[in-house]
Formats: sequence, C-alpha cells, structure tokens
Amino acid sequence: MADAAMAERGPLRILSLDGGGAKGFYTLGVLREVEGLVEKPLCEAFDLVFGTSTGAIIAALVALGYSVDEIHALYKQHVPKIMKAKLPTDKSAALADLAHEVFGTRTFGDVRTGVGIVATRWVIERPMIFKGSIAQAHGRKATFTPGFGVTIADAVQASCSAYPFFDRKTVTTAAGDSIELVDGGYCANNPTLYAIADATRALERAPEDLRVLSVGVGVYPEPKHGPLSRTFWLKRLLSVQLLQKTFEINTQSMDQLRFILFRNVPTIRVNDSFEKPEMATDMFEHNLDKLNLLRQRGVESFAKAEEDIKKLLEVA
Repeated sequence: MADAAMAERGPLRILSLDGGGAKGFYTLGVLREVEGLVEKPLCEAFDLVFGTSTGAIIAALVALGYSVDEIHALYKQHVPKIMKAKLPTDKSAALADLAHEVFGTRTFGDVRTGVGIVATRWVIERPMIFKGSIAQAHGRKATFTPGFGVTIADAVQASCSAYPFFDRKTVTTAAGDSIELVDGGYCANNPTLYAIADATRALERAPEDLRVLSVGVGVYPEPKHGPLSRTFWLKRLLSVQLLQKTFEINTQSMDQLRFILFRNVPTIRVNDSFEKPEMATDMFEHNLDKLNLLRQRGVESFAKAEEDIKKLLEVA
C-alpha cells in the first residue's frame, strides 16, 4: 500500500517530526489541526512520515493509521509516567512498556505509508533509519527487509533512548546482527533532510515535486527548580541543558543545511519560540497542565501558518 502511494506521480508530501521528549505535545497540537484541515487520516495525506525520538513515536503511530486524538490519549497516559521515573533503567522500562503495549509485535511491513524512524548507532556513530518500503532503499535492495526485521516497538524505543537519561537500546536485525542504539536526536533531531534524501535519491523525485511540512516541538525558557538539593538540581540541570542544547544545535544545523541544499523544495517549518516565564519547560516535563499548555501553543502555531500549509498541501 505504501509502495503504491509513493509510486504515484504528482506532488510527494512529506511530514517530518522533530525529537524533544515530552515537548511532543506541541507537535500533537499542530498535527490535530493539520488532520482537521486535510479531513482524512494523516497516513493518507502524506507519502513519507519521518520522525526522531518523540517524533518517532508519533510518526510510527501516524503511519499505522492512528488519529491524532488517539495518539494524544496515549501520550497523556504514558509520557508523564516515563518522565517522572528518576533512574535511566526505570525510564527505559517505562518507555519499553509504552512501546510494547502500543505497538505490540507489529512490524514495518504493517505501515500504511512511507515511514522513517531515526536512531543512532552507538559504536560506529552513524544513523540507522528504519523504513517500511523497499522503494526507500538507497542500495542493497536484494537483501532489503522492512525495518531491518526489527519490530516497530524496538525501533521506536531505540529512537527515544536519550542516553544517559535512558539506557542504550540493543536490537537484533533479521541478519542476526546485534546493534546498540541511542536517541536519533544525536544525528538528526530534525529528520527533514533524511526524508528529502529518500524522496530525491531513492524515489527519484524532483525537488520541486516535493511538499514538506516540518514540525518541531517549540523553543522554551529553561525551568527553575526548588531547593530540594541545590547540588542535585545543579548537576541535573546542567546535564539536561547540555542534552537539550546538543539536540537544539543539531535541529538548527540540519534545518540550515536543508535550506542551503534544497531551498527549491517547498517547505514549511512550524517551530515557534516562547519567551514568557510560564512557558518554561524541558524534555522531561511531566506536569499534564503544562503539557496541555504546550499542545495549545501548537494549535496557535498552526493557526499562524494555516494559509501557507493550505497552499502547500493544496487544500481548498
């Protein structure tokens, strides 16, 4: 089904979703409005859906045919529990529970549109992108296996393993290779460039035939913590800040490179910045009231870009 959709000519629509932990609630606010705009499941509106980390969870669920409201319900149920866990082992266990409860044993052969889930190989420091369609392969098509034979649950967990706050994730491929992976944000927190590479190189589509909607998680002030233990919070805050700064630098550099290399690809980027103190948060946010506020900000960001998105997706 995904192969047939990508084989059609005409505009090829790409949805790219950034990583950012709990800030994925912002992404869901944007996508709820996009889904309402196109009046059909997002897996039918986009030919390629790429995601990193929290964007990987959303992308995989979109590719399987879930509605945005269904994804939001899962986020409300699981994300606070994952982010409240203090130890990396506990965070990883909660993430594994989410992945296996939601995705079960489903594989990349079950997706309904083209998909790309970005993770990072720990040992050789290169990306590993899980795909469902042989049409997306850049080579070695004779031995192509959807998702390298890895379940969606394991691939998504790998993409979200923001080491050292989560444990590294080991997967076993259909070829019998054991590969240690960490968060895809270390190589492409904004996976738009990887999606365009698939479209132009593997699918052999002209850049001007693409239509790209790239959705971030928003940019927020850093939160302040109480006096529980000044030393503890200082160490944790610096570690979180370093991780987020690493991912945000990656995000911006990938988008700048995308603009330089593919400025002729029609692209809309939704990723607003928020300066008010009440918007202070980070990727480990677990307060549902704050997370709902992020979702509202996503709705507002969509509204500002609505007319451009309509033109991009050719919606009347």
